[in-house]
Amino acid sequence: MPAEKSKPDTPLIDTHFHVFAVGKAVSAARYVPQYDASLAAWQAAAAPSGVTHGVLVQTSFMGTDNCLLLAQLAARPDHLRGVAVVSPDATPATLQPMHKLGVRGIRLNLAGASHDMAVWVAATALWDAMLALGWHVELHTDSGALPAVLARVPQALPLVLDHFAKPTQAALHDETVQAVLRRAGRVHIKLSGAYRLGGVKPQALAKLWLGELGPQALLWGSDWPCTNHEADADYPALFAALEGWLGGETTAVAAARSTNPRRVYWGI
Repeated sequence: MPAEKSKPDTPLIDTHFHVFAVGKAVSAARYVPQYDASLAAWQAAAAPSGVTHGVLVQTSFMGTDNCLLLAQLAARPDHLRGVAVVSPDATPATLQPMHKLGVRGIRLNLAGASHDMAVWVAATALWDAMLALGWHVELHTDSGALPAVLARVPQALPLVLDHFAKPTQAALHDETVQAVLRRAGRVHIKLSGAYRLGGVKPQALAKLWLGELGPQALLWGSDWPCTNHEADADYPALFAALEGWLGGETTAVAAARSTNPRRVYWGI
């Protein structure tokens, strides 16, 4: 099937990719990149599939140093939005300059790390500042760990859940699925990183989320350059996978690739 072509007013959007420099990581990082992942490299990978816009997500190994992310947003303000990593004591003065450059949320990447939310529960000033700006919190947890985390996140905050939300099974009775459904209307699921699901079938999960939350809750992301899974960084395959996951539901595919990210990240 030829790559889907975008119209000027309906761009195709990758809601989850990273840029970083070789060897650059915080001192306690579990992962230190051995190669460069540049914005130009992402653009070259994405262009043949018709993807022209993207959401740049701060990596955990770069910590709260968002300088590279913000520089990329400043360079491509019409085509990029961002999700930053901040500390729990971040203030409105920290967030407002980021917002002007295109940041629309913060990410808590808890996968492989402590899921203790005590410091975040106390971050009421941060949550209030995010609500005032219309930001969301993006969560990445270990498989099955999301319910306990969601219980500590304010109900009013919009949510974006990474990598299918990583339930332990694609079943309605799964605790993660039930916890997500309790946030219906304030939650989006990123259909991305199927290789991070620990054997749970992405097709089954995509069908479940589509059926329970509707097409308006779905986002697509490449997860490029697929850190720790670089062998899977075949962009055309990552792009095409969405159609297989959603079983040819063209309305849902278009929503996940364009309509929903335009609304969530561009406010359109």
